[in-house]
Amino acid sequence: MRPDDYEKINGVIRYSQGDVINGWALTAMGYHGRWNSTDQVPQRAVTSGLVDRFGAIDPSDGGNTYRYSASADWQRGSGRTLTKITGYGLAYDLDLFSNFTYALQDPLHGDQIEQSDHRFVTGARITHRRIGRWGNHDWQNTIGAQIRNDDITKVALYHTQARTRLQTRGQAAVLETTGGLFAQNEIEWAPWLRTLAGLRVDGSRFHVDDAVDQVNGGTASASLASPKGGVTLGPWKATELYINAGTGFHSNDARGTTITRDANGNSVDRVTPLVRARGGEIGVRTVATKHLQSTLTLWTLHSDSELVFSGDQGTTEPSRPSTRRGVEWANYYSPTMWLVFDGDLSWSRSRFTDADPAGQYVPEAVGTVVSAGVAIDGYRNIFGSLRWRYFGPRTLIEDNSVQSQATSMVNLQAGYRVANRIKVALDVFNLFNAADSEIDYFYTSRLSGEPLAGIDDIHTHPTLPRTARLSVVVGF
Repeated sequence: MRPDDYEKINGVIRYSQGDVINGWALTAMGYHGRWNSTDQVPQRAVTSGLVDRFGAIDPSDGGNTYRYSASADWQRGSGRTLTKITGYGLAYDLDLFSNFTYALQDPLHGDQIEQSDHRFVTGARITHRRIGRWGNHDWQNTIGAQIRNDDITKVALYHTQARTRLQTRGQAAVLETTGGLFAQNEIEWAPWLRTLAGLRVDGSRFHVDDAVDQVNGGTASASLASPKGGVTLGPWKATELYINAGTGFHSNDARGTTITRDANGNSVDRVTPLVRARGGEIGVRTVATKHLQSTLTLWTLHSDSELVFSGDQGTTEPSRPSTRRGVEWANYYSPTMWLVFDGDLSWSRSRFTDADPAGQYVPEAVGTVVSAGVAIDGYRNIFGSLRWRYFGPRTLIEDNSVQSQATSMVNLQAGYRVANRIKVALDVFNLFNAADSEIDYFYTSRLSGEPLAGIDDIHTHPTLPRTARLSVVVGF
């Protein structure tokens, strides 16, 4: 076992004037961190006793990062209108050293990689909201715009050994600009009928300068219009029904939008810059039972391309189209002012929608999730909580022949308010010291002495052991 030796410095400072309707604020934040990490380890290494579940195959894995940002917020409103403007800028840097396959690609030096990302980000957002009446109907309109520019002076992947660079596998400079316009209308047609309609238009431009292979550089752009809508019926007897549907997107790596050939000189297809997603939900909300709020929702989501984990590169890559469907049941029960019980249950089914001999299951997709707990606050200066989190078994390969184990963890907090502005709290994480996994992957890796072709295995990152933290919080 190697200690994390996590060193962190962070801070925030804010100056503001005005109130929640009319005012402005300036905020500056900073963070710097340095650490060692174990990453995931192969199950066979733990079973054989080569390392324990908190051990590391490559003890030089780790990283360092910083993030410094400044933002300004301005808000002005009246009884019928509200306008808000936000501008921000940040500097970000990351050097992350990981070894996912150990000695599969380079038996002599090992497979450690360094992922490097250095960028400056600037952006702004403006929204304007107006409420009014149209005949006998209340309405609310919101319009807005936003823009963001990522000047990525270096995004790179290096082959390293013990954090020393051996080879540059990829290095590029990327300028990525995204902007969007949006509008939304909400109308109350009757006490039992409300509608929502909105439209968002987004555009992105990517410019890539590839320092390793210039033919992979270039410029790409894309735009999408994303409508959405919803209807709420009720309430009747403290219960209402709702239906929502809409479209959205996720973006792919900018370098993939201009790529022509891979590191071996083979021609490759460029990825779609903006990937369309379509979803919808139907549900019911009720407070018919005294002290209980309950919501039941059925939902579906279709994506034109999933993002899946690549063990060779330690990144996500675009993959096949998929459909996810599920049900969520959320409950909140408060029998007294100082006691709250809550419980959320969700189940989902995730499948690729195209035909492929590899199988139709989406790797790493979570099926069953349970979150439940009880919290006390305001009872004779005592506060605390007991929470349970459960993730069911996850499929790790497309044909569902390999699954992870379930993950279950209980956390405890107990505290006492010594004075109006002073409180003492004890947090115990993983109260029952469950030896579960935070996440599991299935791919090929090679340990020293194993066949050159490597071995397919589950690679796991463990949940933290039982850990206690005592804190004293002073407000001023």
